[in-house]
Amino acid sequence: MNYQISHLKELEAESIFILREVAAQFEKPVIMFSGGKDSILIVHLAYKAFYPARIPFPLLHVDTGHNFPETIKYRDDLVKKLGAKLIVGSVEEAIKSGLVVEEKGINASRNMLQIGVLLDTLERGKFDAAMGGARRDEEKARAKERFFSHRDEFGQWDPKNQRPELWNLFNGRKNMGEHFRIFPISNWTELDVWQYLAMEKVALPSLYFSHERDVFEREGTLLADCDYIQKKPDEKVFKETVRCRTIGDMTCTGVWRSNAQTVEEIIEEVATTRMTERGGRTDDKRSETAMEDRKKEGYF
Repeated sequence: MNYQISHLKELEAESIFILREVAAQFEKPVIMFSGGKDSILIVHLAYKAFYPARIPFPLLHVDTGHNFPETIKYRDDLVKKLGAKLIVGSVEEAIKSGLVVEEKGINASRNMLQIGVLLDTLERGKFDAAMGGARRDEEKARAKERFFSHRDEFGQWDPKNQRPELWNLFNGRKNMGEHFRIFPISNWTELDVWQYLAMEKVALPSLYFSHERDVFEREGTLLADCDYIQKKPDEKVFKETVRCRTIGDMTCTGVWRSNAQTVEEIIEEVATTRMTERGGRTDDKRSETAMEDRKKEGYF
């Protein structure tokens, strides 16, 4: 067997083992689904883990209301194809109800508001495990996570107080009101993800492939022009051939100049770039510890 295929199969087996552990240990798990490649990978692995039965977990999407339209279309098409249950936590409705308060100003984003909506949705649904597509190579705060990451009764995470995971033994014991975040693809890299998706021929959102789009530049990052972002007087819109490396809220998800139109071209691009995939995420640039601060409060 080709070495790379063997490597990908080992990662697949590890992730499927974790998904089955979640099904065995928890009463009401859910898959957090953003429409990005990593959450798509989790859903694909879950499909393989429990085939020919349906995926035994619902999909939970925290919808900021500021998503790329392509993301929502892909999400709805995938749910219909798999016959899966979709749960939507709406930031828009949370703002109207007073659960969260919308940011104002040039750099306003609904990204942080997802925390309150996620925790509220998990509590109302009585979900005791939420599976996400975070990987350790993405960002230094995510490198600190265990596969089974404990959250207290307030949904908060303490990176200094985590349970050991020796010999793939996972401790899912919890007290009333607590839950776990599960990260089945923690050991995958961005390149692993793309190579596996290519090997499995998984359909992906069009955002990941190069396309022409109206953009503007802010502090060295290209952002897609949309009605959700208040532009500064000197920020001029122009057309550019771009693609997304990550997919999130339009207000904080940078796009990349790229001519990659196939998965194979994306793999070549990822293998040679020196910029991290979250290098274009403006939400990570608010402070040196932006991601870890959000995660401690209950972020994905």
